[in-house]
Amino acid sequence: QLQFVESGGGLVQPGGSLTLSCAASEFHMDDLDEYSISWFRQAPGKATEGVACIGTDRTQYYKEFAEGRFTISRDKAKNTVNLQMNSLKPEDTGIYYCAAGPGVGMWCPSIRVAGIIGSWGQGTQVTVSS
Repeated sequence: QLQFVESGGGLVQPGGSLTLSCAASEFHMDDLDEYSISWFRQAPGKATEGVACIGTDRTQYYKEFAEGRFTISRDKAKNTVNLQMNSLKPEDTGIYYCAAGPGVGMWCPSIRVAGIIGSWGQGTQVTVSS
């Protein structure tokens, strides 16, 4: 079952930056270019929410809170999808996950939590605090 390994999280001060990386697990060396890939996050005590998605055609979609601060991109050489996060705020704190979805339809543009292909990974913790 397709699953991902997220990395790059950590503790950062408000206004700082982090780059998260999403890679297929060692048991599932799928070409990520075949899927739409989204980043999600779960803040303490809150539901999981979409952050950004990149389609198979590399079109990018962002939730309003991420627009202008976060950038999602594909690294074909490394077969990863990255999330560059700038101007981080305390409310960006949470566990960040990535997941694959269909390459067509509204899954990516709407950055849906439901309908992922495969299963959730362990995520990577992002803490924004002074």
